[in-house]
Amino acid sequence: MCGIAGVFYKNGLNADPEIVEKMTRSLIHRGPDEEGYYCEGSIGFGHRRLSIIDLSSGQQPLCNEDKTIWITFNGEIYNYLDLKKELEQKGHVFRTNSDTETMVHAYEEWGIDAIKRFRGMFAFALWDEKKQQMVVARDRVGKKPFYYFLDDKRFIFASEIKAILAHPGIHKQIDLTSLSDYLSLLYVPSPKSIFTSIKKLPPAHYAVIKKDSFRVDSYWDLSFDSHGVTDENEMMEGLVAALDEATRIRMISEVPLGAFLSGGVDSSAVVAMMAKISPDPVITNSISFSVAQYNESRYAKKVSDLFGTNHHEMEVTPNAISIIEKLSWHYDEPFADSSAVPTYYVSKMARNNVTVSLSGDGGDENFAGYRRYFYDMRENMVRNLVPRFLRRPFFGGIGKLYPKADYLPQIFRGKAFISNVARDPVDAYFFSVSALYESFKKDLFKEEIAKQIDGYDSRDLFYNIYDNAPADDHLSKIQYLDIKTYLCDDILTKVDRASMAVSLEVRCPILDHKFMEYSAGIPSRLKLKGLEGKYIFKKALQPYLPDDILYRKKMGFGVPILEWLRTDIKEFARDLILENEATEIYFNRAFLEKVWHEHQRHMRNWSSLLWTIMMFNLWHKKFMETSS
Repeated sequence: MCGIAGVFYKNGLNADPEIVEKMTRSLIHRGPDEEGYYCEGSIGFGHRRLSIIDLSSGQQPLCNEDKTIWITFNGEIYNYLDLKKELEQKGHVFRTNSDTETMVHAYEEWGIDAIKRFRGMFAFALWDEKKQQMVVARDRVGKKPFYYFLDDKRFIFASEIKAILAHPGIHKQIDLTSLSDYLSLLYVPSPKSIFTSIKKLPPAHYAVIKKDSFRVDSYWDLSFDSHGVTDENEMMEGLVAALDEATRIRMISEVPLGAFLSGGVDSSAVVAMMAKISPDPVITNSISFSVAQYNESRYAKKVSDLFGTNHHEMEVTPNAISIIEKLSWHYDEPFADSSAVPTYYVSKMARNNVTVSLSGDGGDENFAGYRRYFYDMRENMVRNLVPRFLRRPFFGGIGKLYPKADYLPQIFRGKAFISNVARDPVDAYFFSVSALYESFKKDLFKEEIAKQIDGYDSRDLFYNIYDNAPADDHLSKIQYLDIKTYLCDDILTKVDRASMAVSLEVRCPILDHKFMEYSAGIPSRLKLKGLEGKYIFKKALQPYLPDDILYRKKMGFGVPILEWLRTDIKEFARDLILENEATEIYFNRAFLEKVWHEHQRHMRNWSSLLWTIMMFNLWHKKFMETSS
């Protein structure tokens, strides 16, 4: 795993080695082992290396034999040995055993179509001297980041925004529509970033940059068409075989390798496959909390005992203020998923005993594991029973009258359900996953900021993806929606930054694109069956995992922010939320004071909104304020 950065001066200026070096060295945490540079004419490439494969000769940037093709690459190509063998049969000569050199020869042989042959996680930039073009690409689901700045003179790219900001002349103007998105979703969705001038290359896309042109195109998409297997037992066999293979190819490493283990279905499934493959005990790492409703450690210990793993555990305490501040720097953009905190801790602990860790990310999106899928399908069932012209006036009216009772048991909290039935399916799903709905933003923003954003609606992103989803049924469409938004820009961003902050590589077998393609071809009725999410996946894993792991109540992987905001980080949070420069610029302080006091007096649970504002203001303090 590595960090990459570089420039292409389209106006003919020569790349400045000092600038490329400064950009690249801001990424030292992503690659502490080595650094390398290529600066020739208008091209400058930088690379920070975390050595995993071909430790002695895998240095980058790397070129072909006549030095007409250069690459700087972040990630792992798991099928590179098969590609290398095929390329050698075609006459290509290799001087290293690295996946990076295989990518160069693959491009020589197949051009841009080579990207479709890569199986793994990757972000790279390649310079083709003969064609005078740069080709950049990102993996299929967005495990590896790729940011860029483009104007009529320069194309500047990097694994993280901070490296682009290290280049002189980059204007830091906040995109207010991105801020609006962040307040709803807790992250900034691709292809935007928090800055107007910097973009993300979307997952499964590549771009071709020449002096007079810039083109972005997709090279892959996930289809939910049936793959023709109709027998349940055959499907289960196919799932286990696909997961076994996806895990096996991710266990290739020349450095110590282990796994994250929460005791949930997905991480336990990965550990089960690893234990079957590895001749030695698998090294597993997990975290615990003193607050019982967040603590899964006993389940992780049970799975560890079952497979005889070399298990390590650490308790996360509320003494996390320094970590919150550290993470706000590593994430480069406002990011308010509180599970970034435990993800950082488990990554840090894992790094003490391994360099590579496998994770269970992706199971909920692939197999409809989130509880919100069940609630959404239930709402949709009721919605379909009521004529459209009656839906909004009837259920909308009841929803307005129904009290918002955060303090009552779940069974009595019907306001969200009733209100959602009045909405169309996309609007309802957006409401379900939103930290802050559109109507609240008028109260939250300062009047002048609200006027500037007027007319923009974050929901439009969801409508566009949902309407273009390659699926016929509603559940598959919202799974696709989550894969294109939440998985990429929240889950995988969280894991990449938290793990790279401690120089740990994380690999995700369940997000292998071949495994995802097989899973997508399974009918949605076998993913969410009645109350049971991941039905077919759990059933396939019954020979490997006990029922009290497979069928226990799902627990979130977060921190107890409701309690922390009222106790341990109360003063820290209050100062950031109410006494901060960002609040003075963007937000209605009187509204935030009201929200703060209602939360502290246990009148309402405002923890999500308060945490979201706190993390934005902390980011703003580090990246935008001149005193930082």
